[in-house]
Amino acid sequence: MKDKNTKPITKKIVSGKFKNKILKLPSKATTRSSKAIVLESFFNTIQFNIIDATFVEVFSGSGSIGLEALSRGAKEIIFMEKDRDAIKVLKENIKQTDASACEIFSGDSFLNMKNVVSKLMKSSQKAYFYIDPPFSIREGMEDIYDNMIMMIASIPEEVVELIIIEHMTGLELPQKIGSFEVQKSKKFGNTTLAYYSLV
Repeated sequence: MKDKNTKPITKKIVSGKFKNKILKLPSKATTRSSKAIVLESFFNTIQFNIIDATFVEVFSGSGSIGLEALSRGAKEIIFMEKDRDAIKVLKENIKQTDASACEIFSGDSFLNMKNVVSKLMKSSQKAYFYIDPPFSIREGMEDIYDNMIMMIASIPEEVVELIIIEHMTGLELPQKIGSFEVQKSKKFGNTTLAYYSLV
């Protein structure tokens, strides 16, 4: 029997044409939602740049960052997610917005990146990549940051407008990853945002 007090975890789209649409979040056991203060800072930084842009949310979970970008004027959102429960929630959330502007690449994001890159290359698109991997303190995730760095290094510069990494504050990321160099980073308690662009 379900506890009557158990409510589904939700969050609202903060701004734009889908403002106040309620998004569901998967269970905290599978994914970790980005803090409101982190997202506010991020969208304040890139708010005008993402209008009519392509936005890729890697390890997307509920898709709340990509859908916020869509609401604020991004033209196309690509979601990358492996967890089946998260994908189910993601599909429900997309229906709250503009499904025709969204595409999901389900499966391992490290393996799928080449498919996303191929799609961008075919249409000569540059994209904003928001990469928020599960924190490495989770069981089975010890190598995730090493894998993430290799994945970023493999992305051709022709398809990148900007790469944003949300990571544990204690983690020291390289100054340079492949063709990309960190331009700035901002700490929010246990979470840090690092912005990488072409040198």
